[in-house]
Parts: sequence; structure tokens; C-alpha cells
Amino acid sequence: MNTVDASKIGKILYNSLRNSQTIPPLTETISNISIDDAYEISKSFLSLRLADGEKIIGKKIGVTSQVVQEMLGVDQPDFGFLTNQMLIENNDVISISKYLIQPRAEAEIAFKLNQDLVGPGISKEDVIMATKSLMPCFEIVDSRIDEWKIKIQDTVADNASCGVFCVGEEVEDFFDLEMDKLEVNVYKNGEFLSTGNGSAVQGHPAEAVAWLANTLGRYDIPLLKDEIILSGSLVPLEPAIPGDKFEMKINGLGSCKVEFKE
Repeated sequence: MNTVDASKIGKILYNSLRNSQTIPPLTETISNISIDDAYEISKSFLSLRLADGEKIIGKKIGVTSQVVQEMLGVDQPDFGFLTNQMLIENNDVISISKYLIQPRAEAEIAFKLNQDLVGPGISKEDVIMATKSLMPCFEIVDSRIDEWKIKIQDTVADNASCGVFCVGEEVEDFFDLEMDKLEVNVYKNGEFLSTGNGSAVQGHPAEAVAWLANTLGRYDIPLLKDEIILSGSLVPLEPAIPGDKFEMKINGLGSCKVEFKE
């Protein structure tokens, strides 16, 4: 019998978000919490944001690459929802004190869909055919859990540790691009920081999106036409503090910039 009070824990995470205060890991305070429990908590958390007037504009897959899984100590991807309040303008300046707690920047490839994807049974090829455009993307992840001490249940409950995100220009003529070979270079405060390529996320970004569609399909949640789908970080996560400036460049897709202030 499920004894986890998803509504109560969702409200705790919501208050953590609104008050910019972290909480102890759920995996330490709730015995035997499952991924299904965590998903129910995330839905409760999300419902409170929607009640505030936020709108769902996409979904995300997180911790897809081995390097990020090792950094965070988790052993499988997670998933979450994107709202209009999370989307910021390319080259914008983000106030950490207003929006975030302990942010980390990651460079990704974002997909915009031209048709629904309803799992299970979605393939990489299905994803490519359902994609309207690709975009370079900075996702600024941000955990509501103390000092990022997370296990997979913690991050699923916490909406996949999503903070905010920005995207560059849409590229609709992408069919000649080999997504798994697209290279990203990330710069922090004008200096080279890291590099990665599309194969870092489950071998191919569209494979990661297919995993997301099939995983959410188990919960009767589709990926919808016109939604933005974040496919996971191609590089290690990098902490951000006030004054930091990040830029990413993906060959064939363009660039994206974000800056942080207090």
C-alpha cells in the first residue's frame, strides 16, 4: 500500500521553490520511496505551479549522459515538465536570488515538435519525423534538495531538477545533420570550459527523446505538437554564481548565451 503523501510532499517542494530554500533529501526522510511515488509528488508539485497560472510548454529528460549520472550519483535518466515561466530569452541575465537556489548550467539540443508523440513504441526515427526544428539550449538545472544530495527519486519528485532554460534560433533544415556527431563547445566568462557531442545522450539525441516519449507513455502523458523537448546535457554540469557568463556553440545549430546576477 502506498503510504507516501504526494500532495503534502509536493507542497513542501513548491514552498521550497517559492521561498528559495532547500529541503533534506526525500530519499532520507521517506522510507522506501519509489520512482512512481516520486512521479506522483512531481505531479502535485506541478499542479501548484499551474494553479499559479503557469502553462506547460514542453518536457525534459535529464541525467542522460554517463558523465552527468556519475556527477550526481544516479543510475538512470529522469524526466520533468517545462512551463512558460521557466523559459528565458537567449542572452538574458538571470537573477539567481529571484529564480534559483544552487544553479548549474548544461548545454543541450532542444527539439520542437510538429506532431504528437505518444509512447510506448516510439523510435528514434519517429522522433526525427515528428520534429519541426532543433535549437541550441542552455538548461539551468537547480535542485531544491540540500547540496544536490540526490538519488533518482529525489530528482524525479523535484521536476527533474529543472530551473530555467533558454534556446537559440530554430533550425528547421536539420535533416542533413548527424545529430549524434554534432559538437558543442561551452565557454564560461570568455574561457573554454568543456566540449561534447550528440552521442553523449543515449548515443543520439533523438534516442533520448524516444526514451522520454516511451517512459511518459507509461503514465499516459504524450509529447505534444509545438512542445519544446530538452534531450539532456552533452557536457558536465557547471555551477553558476552571480557575474558568470556562459556561451555555447553547436556546429550546424548556432549559439546560446546566458548571464547570471545576484
